[in-house]
Amino acid sequence: MNTQVQTRTFEHLLDVIQPKAGGREIHDPATGAVVGLAPEHNIDDLQAAIAAAHAAQPGWALLSHCERSEYLNRAADAIEIYAEALAELLSREQGKPLNGANARFEVQGCIGWLRATAAMEVGPEILIDEGDTRAELHYKPLGVVGAIGPWNWPMMIAIWQIAPALKMGNSVVVKPSEYTPLSVLALAHVLNTVLPTDVMHVISGGSEVGAALTGHPGISKIMFTGSTTTGKAIIRSSADSVKRLTLELGGNDPGIVLPDADPAAIAQNLFWGAFINTGQTCAALKRLYVHEDIYDQVVDALADVATRVPMGIGLDERNMLGPLQNKVQFDIVSRLVEAARDSGARIVTGGNPDPDQAGYFYPVTLVAEIDNNNPLVSEEQFGPALPIIKYSSVEKALKMANGLDVGLGASVWSSNISTAREIASKIQAGTVWINKHAVADPRVPFGGAKSSGYGLEFALEGLKQLGQPQVISY
Repeated sequence: MNTQVQTRTFEHLLDVIQPKAGGREIHDPATGAVVGLAPEHNIDDLQAAIAAAHAAQPGWALLSHCERSEYLNRAADAIEIYAEALAELLSREQGKPLNGANARFEVQGCIGWLRATAAMEVGPEILIDEGDTRAELHYKPLGVVGAIGPWNWPMMIAIWQIAPALKMGNSVVVKPSEYTPLSVLALAHVLNTVLPTDVMHVISGGSEVGAALTGHPGISKIMFTGSTTTGKAIIRSSADSVKRLTLELGGNDPGIVLPDADPAAIAQNLFWGAFINTGQTCAALKRLYVHEDIYDQVVDALADVATRVPMGIGLDERNMLGPLQNKVQFDIVSRLVEAARDSGARIVTGGNPDPDQAGYFYPVTLVAEIDNNNPLVSEEQFGPALPIIKYSSVEKALKMANGLDVGLGASVWSSNISTAREIASKIQAGTVWINKHAVADPRVPFGGAKSSGYGLEFALEGLKQLGQPQVISY
């Protein structure tokens, strides 16, 4: 094996991104073992990164869309070379298994998203063309984009932010979650093997660095995925400099199963809609409303699926579900399940984590006969616990589904697409899926309603939000 191939390993990536001295230990949530050391960047490091990104941005903006797309495709090629090493690092740091819709899936998603973004055409739009009157709409680069990502899909969401920002001629400063900095640092290292110098920087720091990024006058736009509470803080800190914002905030996605649905036919999609990434997905199905006529059958069908999906350490090829990423989230899920148990709800599966097991493993938990006002329903659990609420009329189900001040995603489950579409149109959410849930596509815009944020990502509409509209009229 030649030396170049030998260096495309998990160990090589760690060696490249770890500080030569000092650093903060990052632990595997499945075992507690140290994965590696993350650099602790400070405000001075952030200032230097923004200054360098500013200096590099005009030259990057001078390139054509076609030339920038070529760089994105080369970045995708680079990730392909390092794909297995990146997946292993992601599994160790975030906890998600290698297989299923997990670590390898996430890395491949980064590759696909870069290529899809590169293929999108963003040209001037002719608004009026009437003889002596013509108006054109152009999109100019904003400048430096600040990208702040979460710990649940650290690489994928970083690419969701980086790819469109670069495509539109901006440079980028990325701030990863304190829980999963290594994955994003490694991804950035791979991208920077092909991108021009200083077009993209990653700053691995604490909340004070994030606050400085959102308030920095040299940042033209913030893209943030995370909690509504943090999103509100970003809105406040960005106000003085009138930054553009795209915020994908908390969700508590409802699913409505209509009485004509086939429980056996929808069970797999229902399960993975709720438990993708062990339930740690912003747009996962988090509260399920099932008509009383088929309630027991749906509960039984989901329980059957749950018993056959293995959970364990991510590097074990057999596993499809992993641990919760951190103790804070483990404690939230535990508290909400116990609140449901104390209320008299029926714990169908799970609900009893093994106290002797290493790592933050919480078993797949299905909770039936639960009231809609229970905290497990009204609060976002962000983990492997699904409340299943019985309803008697579709009107009541819609009222319960729309009753919270969040609206990221939702779903309707039915054997009749026409009926499902009618119900979907009445749900207050940015995206409503039919007979599936939490399915992202780079060709389809995505954004939240109500307190789940504002602004669009993905597709041409998302690209445009990384540009400054300019009308030229003559």
